[in-house]
This record gives sequence, structure tokens and C-alpha cells, in this order.
Amino acid sequence: MTERVPLDCATLSHPGMVRSHNEDSVFVDADAGIAVLADGMGGYNAGEVASGIAINVISNGMLPDLRSGRELSKVDVTSGLTHAALLLQRQIASANKGIYEAAQARPECAGMGTTVVTVVFCGNRVSIGHIGDSRCYRMRGEKFEQLTHDHSLLQEQIDSGQLTPEQAKYSLNKNLVTRALGIEAIVPADIVEYRVDANDIYLLNSDGLTDMVEPDVIQTIIDDKRSDLAEAAAELIDIANQNGGRDNISVVLVRVPPEFLPAAGWAQRWLAKKKGN
Repeated sequence: MTERVPLDCATLSHPGMVRSHNEDSVFVDADAGIAVLADGMGGYNAGEVASGIAINVISNGMLPDLRSGRELSKVDVTSGLTHAALLLQRQIASANKGIYEAAQARPECAGMGTTVVTVVFCGNRVSIGHIGDSRCYRMRGEKFEQLTHDHSLLQEQIDSGQLTPEQAKYSLNKNLVTRALGIEAIVPADIVEYRVDANDIYLLNSDGLTDMVEPDVIQTIIDDKRSDLAEAAAELIDIANQNGGRDNISVVLVRVPPEFLPAAGWAQRWLAKKKGN
């Protein structure tokens, strides 16, 4: 049986060319199979406080179970989600509670909040939880697609037909989120799950990247730098800054080595593809 190896990961965060400090926070544990990215908002340093709480609560809440060997890939018959996804859902709710209570207790943090996007790899599945407009993309072969759906005024205008995606590029409402951690006592997260294939590459990013760099450019950079994710992350940040860098920019890149997946799972899919099934 092939021993599981860590995920191949690269992270990078930059304040950008306009902001004086960075309110984004990122966390990755390649062995446990989790990555979290949060983009904070609020006066003074409150955004940094909010994103930091989100990262700490979610990571500390997930890691004991991910490291314990507990079977989290089993599907809950009631929800249809794996136990990993349900655990992630609970930890995001705990993070929301922590941020909301801190904002109520500390006047300097009143109104603070944060977006969050988290990926948890368990078995041959990935659970993705998000709130706000930080995103998760997947590169599978030559296909690059967004797996999350923004909670933003701009996305609502696109969904309702008020704006076309082309018109949205020039909108002044790009940074208005309709859902964020910590703004209300209860804020639901979107939780989705996907099958994982060997050598999939996942990108988590704050809107400081996608507001400055078109998806096709992001795709080209990742495609060209598949073998060096750290170099890909650096180039993504550089391009965003060259294009104006109007916000903090954070990226997490995760490639799934074949040996990270359950041996039978990835081997059987490889054989099926080889036979043309």
C-alpha cells in the first residue's frame, strides 16, 4: 500500500501597492490536508483581528480530527455530506461566533468581519467552505474553473441579469460583500464537495488577486508553473501589483500528488482513463 505523502503547497500574501498593512491571513497544513484563507475588513487593525480569529478557530478546530486518523470521509445519510464537511461547517460557525462576540466586546473592533475560504482533503474528496468573495478555483488537466460562488452585490447583479460579466469588470461595486464572518450572530457558509483527481491544482485567493488579474491570465500562469507552485504564487502576486495592487493579495496553491489519495482510488481512476472508460 502506498504511504500517503503531504500535499504540494505554496502560500504568499502581500499588502499590495496601496494599503499600508495586510488584513489577509492564511494557514496551510500539507500533512493534514487543510488550507484556509481569510480577507479581513474593519477600521484600524480590526480586519486583521477578524481574519486571524477565523484562521485560528477553523484550523485549531479541524486539526485534531484530521490528525487522529478518524474516518471523516464517510457520508452522513441525513445531509449527504461527509463528516469532514460537517466538521468544517461547525468550525466556520464557531469562527463566526468568535468574531461576532469579539466585535461586540471591543469597541475598536465594532463592525469587523472577514471573508473565508477553506479546503479540506479527506479520502478522495475535497470539502470547500466559504463565506464572502474569496474564491477557490481548480485546475484539472487543461480545465480551469471557479468552484465557489461569490457572496457579493456584484455577483447578485450578474445572477439577476442586471449586469453581464463583461459589464461587471468595470463596476464600482466590486468590494461590496453580502455575507461575511462576524457581521451577524449567525452567518451560513456555503459547503460543497468534489471528487479529487491526482495532480489537481487548487487555488484559494482573496479578491485582491481576481480584481487585478483576469482568470485566463491566472490559468496561464498556473499551467506554466505546475512544477513550481511557489514560483506560480510569486508571479500571481507580481502581476496583481503590476496591474495596480489596490488591495491586499493572498494566494494558496495546492497540488494533490497521486500518493496523497487512497491507493485504490487513484490507481483505479488512472487505469480507467488509460483504458478510455
